[in-house]
Amino acid sequence: MKSVAITSNTSWYLYNFRKNTIKMLIERGYKVYAIAPPDDYSARLVDLGAEYIDIFIDQGGTNPLKDIATFTKFYLFYKNNKVDVVLNFTPKNNIYSTLAAKLHGIPSINNIAGLGILFINESLSSKLARFLYKVSQRYAQKIFFQNEDDRKLFLEAGMASLDKTDRLPGSGADLSRFSLSPAKDDGVVRFLLIARMLFDKGIGHYVEAARELRERYGNKVEFRLLGFLDVDNPSAVSKKQMSDWVSEGIVSYLGVSDQVEKEIAQVDCMVLPSFYREGVPKSLLESGAMGKPIVTTDNVGCRETVDDGVNGFLCKPRSTESLVLALDKIIVMSHQDRLRMGVASRTKIEAEFDEKIVIQKYLDAIEDVLV
Repeated sequence: MKSVAITSNTSWYLYNFRKNTIKMLIERGYKVYAIAPPDDYSARLVDLGAEYIDIFIDQGGTNPLKDIATFTKFYLFYKNNKVDVVLNFTPKNNIYSTLAAKLHGIPSINNIAGLGILFINESLSSKLARFLYKVSQRYAQKIFFQNEDDRKLFLEAGMASLDKTDRLPGSGADLSRFSLSPAKDDGVVRFLLIARMLFDKGIGHYVEAARELRERYGNKVEFRLLGFLDVDNPSAVSKKQMSDWVSEGIVSYLGVSDQVEKEIAQVDCMVLPSFYREGVPKSLLESGAMGKPIVTTDNVGCRETVDDGVNGFLCKPRSTESLVLALDKIIVMSHQDRLRMGVASRTKIEAEFDEKIVIQKYLDAIEDVLV
């Protein structure tokens, strides 16, 4: 039996973003090792049929000793276990797991799912991370990118060669789970933003736009937020800040959910005014699959999900004014026009972002490197 190790910086990510990939690999007869730090989702990976391997990864940290410890754990695991191919997701896994696997002659297939703060700022830690990417990715057998901007950046910086790169439609959307769900017509227009609560994701601009539009339309508009709060990231929104916004009556904070489709079904429009270097945001794919218009930024990874004026609107990054204008277009259009725009979202996701496309590309890549 051939074995595949699939790695990420959280068990949550593997379960929520790669569950169907893991299930398909097991169905095809592969033994699957799921390697990630422990959290509430680790046991669920075991329930899928994978063998869970605990590893420490300091996601947002820059302590070299902790990163050396992560590399060492990868190295020892690959030394002591039969692994035929490694699928890496998230930045530190792409770097340290790839290097460790290379030392044991194990091929790696990596996924660049957005470059985040590494390519926003010019700090010493960001420069070091880019250097480590350049060193490590030369040893990957395949590198999947979720948008052409990131692919081009890697090629121009000499961090990857063209022959080993390929494009994926983001993480894809599970079209059976996320089905068309029209919002009710009750005179209230509801917006939802699903993401980690980071200012780089445009949370601050969303709140400012909500404040202005609530003043204009009162209770005829609602603004909701869903996602991890107070995370380990320099751009994180604090619990106190969120509490202040909720107390002011600007937004509702829904916490986190394993059934985001229930929250998406209730709203009229999905919003993500991100200026983070995204891959292709899964929240936009899933809400599009459910027939929701999308308002997002003309930004790396986000713009791929919207045909401006057809299934949503693009706004300028870092511009509350531009975001307000886009959201206002959604508010003033008729309910039927919003539904038609939502159907266009579903059509686009079906044609371009079906998760089955992603899974098949992985199966093909695994077969290629194992030949």
